Amino acid sequence: MSRRLPVYLLIDSSGSMQGEPIHAVNVGISAMLSALRQDPYALESVYISLITFDREIKELLPLTPLESAQFSEIELPKSGATHMGEALEFVVDKVAKNVIKSSDTTKGDFRPMLFIMTDGSPSDLMVFKESLPKVKASNFAEIIACAAGPKAKPEFLKQLTNNVVVLDNMESSAFSQFFKWVSDSIAAGSMSSGVDGPLENSLPPPPPEFQIVL
Repeated sequence: MSRRLPVYLLIDSSGSMQGEPIHAVNVGISAMLSALRQDPYALESVYISLITFDREIKELLPLTPLESAQFSEIELPKSGATHMGEALEFVVDKVAKNVIKSSDTTKGDFRPMLFIMTDGSPSDLMVFKESLPKVKASNFAEIIACAAGPKAKPEFLKQLTNNVVVLDNMESSAFSQFFKWVSDSIAAGSMSSGVDGPLENSLPPPPPEFQIVL
């Protein structure tokens, strides 16, 4: 079995994403999967998982080979909390269970990638803070976070990663640009994995309409 590149998508599905935003996210994820399937490196190594978080955490797609990943559209509750901390704990648990570690005799999976998108801030602040060292200990090759819309709080995402971008508006064109960038980033990661090189510095620059949070 070839070495896998596990990719986790963690998407805010709280009620504030109702309407055009969640429709654009659904379209963007479908387009991203289609684009990645055109890339031979990605097709060979990428495994995708899709997890959503509102007041509940839902694993819509367990870690699945890219070629057979079937995407179910994200549906939202009418309202409710944004349990980002609980979602991060869930991802950490999945990485521990599903990502194959290297041993003396075999090479395990490549270091996983994590993409997070939220239009708010964590409601479960204590759990969020407790999750931070666990996320760092999970040894992700890259964590890329998007603070989408005027109510998003990038300062929380900055506690997770230096790769934080801000999306000022919630229009479908902006979301499609984000998922295009996610697709390009995953493709860059899979190509780096293919040559067994480091992933660092291989990410493409974000689209010009995105602000990078420094």
